[in-house]
Amino acid sequence: MRSAFHAKLRHGKAVFAQVVSDRERRRGAAPPVSIRHRGSRPARGRPGRAAGSGIPEGTVLLFPGQGSQFVGMCRGLQQYPGVRDMYRLAAKVLGYDLLSPPPPPPRRGRGRGRAAAPRACPRSAECSVCPQVVERCVAAAGYSVGEFAALVFAGALDFAEALYAVKVRAEAMQKAAEAVPSGMLSVVGRREANYKFACLEARKHCESLGIENPVCTVSNYLFPDSRVIAGHLQALEFLQENARKYYFKRTKMLPVSGAFHTRLMEPAVEPLAEVLKSIEIQKPLFCVYSNVDGKKYMHSKHIQKLLVKQVVSPVLWEQTMHSVYERKQGTEFPYTYEVGPGNQLGAILKQCNLKAWKQYKHVDALEDEEAAET
Repeated sequence: MRSAFHAKLRHGKAVFAQVVSDRERRRGAAPPVSIRHRGSRPARGRPGRAAGSGIPEGTVLLFPGQGSQFVGMCRGLQQYPGVRDMYRLAAKVLGYDLLSPPPPPPRRGRGRGRAAAPRACPRSAECSVCPQVVERCVAAAGYSVGEFAALVFAGALDFAEALYAVKVRAEAMQKAAEAVPSGMLSVVGRREANYKFACLEARKHCESLGIENPVCTVSNYLFPDSRVIAGHLQALEFLQENARKYYFKRTKMLPVSGAFHTRLMEPAVEPLAEVLKSIEIQKPLFCVYSNVDGKKYMHSKHIQKLLVKQVVSPVLWEQTMHSVYERKQGTEFPYTYEVGPGNQLGAILKQCNLKAWKQYKHVDALEDEEAAET
């Protein structure tokens, strides 16, 4: 129910306000001003700034995916009752405690997937940001599984239901990954690099080895001259060995268990689709952008369709950043907050749009714990 969501939203704002108030008190600064009702959205056009806050009327929140998490990333938030309640609920949904150390990854570190994805979703949703930032959010985007966190924050998905969908998604994708030796290769290329041609030759190499219907394709568009290529391991090894031929400056195998966001994940489509059909999806309270096409979600059926399609489609993050920050010349860029562990999305934003990046801030939950210890 929408009314139930607003109750959760008010509770979440109270937690955010407590986090910020404690942080500002330790710094000797005045606590932030009170927040307004979400219904009073900023006027379109050139965004102004809230009086005395230094915060533009429109803010953007970015939610990272599973590659950003690390052990102990939520320590700075555990002192707040609302956050502990979220983790208790998550433990009931998942059947294990997210606050406990994750099991060691199998196969020489190539095991991120089933256990890592659920840890990425709830952590990203717990942003200890200034209440005005939350209140004035006009757009959000999430990288891969981080898209679920963005939709929870925007009121489109219930937290527990989204977490269960992420659990099913992760388990189904892990099962698909175990069926075929595959992986993902991070590539930074020169301007002359032709990724499609390189992938084509890698597939031909696999065919020469007797592999039927080999997969090798761009699975993540990060920023200009940076891609992630996913597919059969033999194809990725071929690309690494012939990196200079294809004008690749740097290549690095990612510590994941499969070729995510490719057709090798097709076995995971149906399980996720069934789950999404069974849960209530609302229209987001503000703009949320899809990884699949880089455009805004329009309605609940649209969300349901594209979240399923995302499993086997490349993540168009570079294109999404262009859509989020597209504006008329002279229009002020909003403040952008990355609400999750690490600052990878900020680093990508810097490469995609330097002017937008100048208004970027990473929200570090560990800062609260470090300040408390001192």
